[in-house]
Amino acid sequence: MSGQTMSATVRRSWAADLDPETLYELLRLRVDVFVVEQACAYGELDGRDLEPRARHYWLSGHGQSAPVLGCVRLLKEPDGGYRIGRLCTARDVRGRGLGRRLLQAVLAEVGDRACVLDAQEHLAGFYRGFGFEPTGPAYDWAGVAHLPMRRPGR
Repeated sequence: MSGQTMSATVRRSWAADLDPETLYELLRLRVDVFVVEQACAYGELDGRDLEPRARHYWLSGHGQSAPVLGCVRLLKEPDGGYRIGRLCTARDVRGRGLGRRLLQAVLAEVGDRACVLDAQEHLAGFYRGFGFEPTGPAYDWAGVAHLPMRRPGR
């Protein structure tokens, strides 16, 4: 089924409005992908998920108990800029356009304003397709090469 689009609903919520079960499922998916699957022992929970200006997006199937298939976080930085991070999809649904749908949803909210992210280096081409460009050299973050990127305001 790889490569097929998948029926899933994009949902979003301010951090303060997330119910505990949804927050748990979002964090569990991120830990499953970034810590377990990528074998990176690092502090995935960085203290920013519950900031008042943090917005979480996720994809799930239909129904109240449908699993979280992918997620991404949008932060409003103290300087007024936006930071996108923690974009991931569950291993068994990759290649179906879910990451693209999540990023499109986040960028629809960002609009014409500039935003930044730190991409895993092997995914830089994916982000370039959305107008992001590198702003510095690659760096190591817990054993994974990352590239700082920015999409300028329009």
